[in-house]
Amino acid sequence: MTDRKSELETLRADLTARLSRYEAHQHREGGALDKDFEEQAAQTQNDEVVDSLETETRAELAQIEHALARIDNGMGDQCESCGEAIDPRRLQVLPYTTVCVDCAED
Repeated sequence: MTDRKSELETLRADLTARLSRYEAHQHREGGALDKDFEEQAAQTQNDEVVDSLETETRAELAQIEHALARIDNGMGDQCESCGEAIDPRRLQVLPYTTVCVDCAED
């Protein structure tokens, strides 16, 4: 369990750092938009991609936080839907999962 918790904490740190970079991009910490209209269009398109990446990162971070809370409460290996044990192989592949394969498929 501690290996999984350690892995989740590392993932959380990586995602938090990634979010900081996305926020820096959105606040134009690297500088204002270019004066060239075509360059502005490309930068604006990049903003949309960064927004999408930020949304995905926040969702993954929420899953990690939820999984860590379940581990801290002693329920990290139990499916939160059916209560059965989650296959350790599934936890290796998806360390932030909180449901077993059967419940995930439903």
